[in-house]
Amino acid sequence: MRWPGKNLDQRKEGMEKLSYTIDMDYVGEEEWGMLNRLEDFKLFRTGTRKQIFNLMQRKGPFLDEQMAIFDYRYTISTGKSTKHFFTTVFFIQAKSLSLPEFMMKPENFFHKIGSFLGMQDIDFEEHPKFSDQYLLKGEDEERIRDIFDENVLKFFTVEKNWSMEGVGYFLILYQHDKLLPERSIENFYRKGMQLYEYLREK
Repeated sequence: MRWPGKNLDQRKEGMEKLSYTIDMDYVGEEEWGMLNRLEDFKLFRTGTRKQIFNLMQRKGPFLDEQMAIFDYRYTISTGKSTKHFFTTVFFIQAKSLSLPEFMMKPENFFHKIGSFLGMQDIDFEEHPKFSDQYLLKGEDEERIRDIFDENVLKFFTVEKNWSMEGVGYFLILYQHDKLLPERSIENFYRKGMQLYEYLREK
């Protein structure tokens, strides 16, 4: 596997140590067909040679929820060149979630032009900073507005450059094409769990 930055074995060792800190089990390679469960998310519909590794996970006592953090790799080939992309992902599957299908990602200049031309972007007049920072899309706009309550909107007004996708019992949080250093992952885990607390109340 081609790997950015530090040695792959060092990354694995660092993630194994971290798993104890955040009370997760280090599994390493994907298991239980996780990629198949995630195929509805935009992040996992791009590229080829997809792989989940450095997987850390924890299951709830009644198997009604599963939390995981993992590194994800995919490849894009254009004929003459091949490029590998790496992303660190927070994933949760929980029966206490009941999410409409949505995708949120940082908004850029081209998205703003698209919105002007009629492309969907769910905005919140009372939270202009959030609406300026993020593109939010999904078919069930009323339900999406319901789950993006004051807590979630304030969270992402402060937290920038995140992508989040949800549908049904599933939620993922990540920074697009960014492999988070081990020193940042405990905080990343806490952010994911905070969002889970906000969203499962719905």
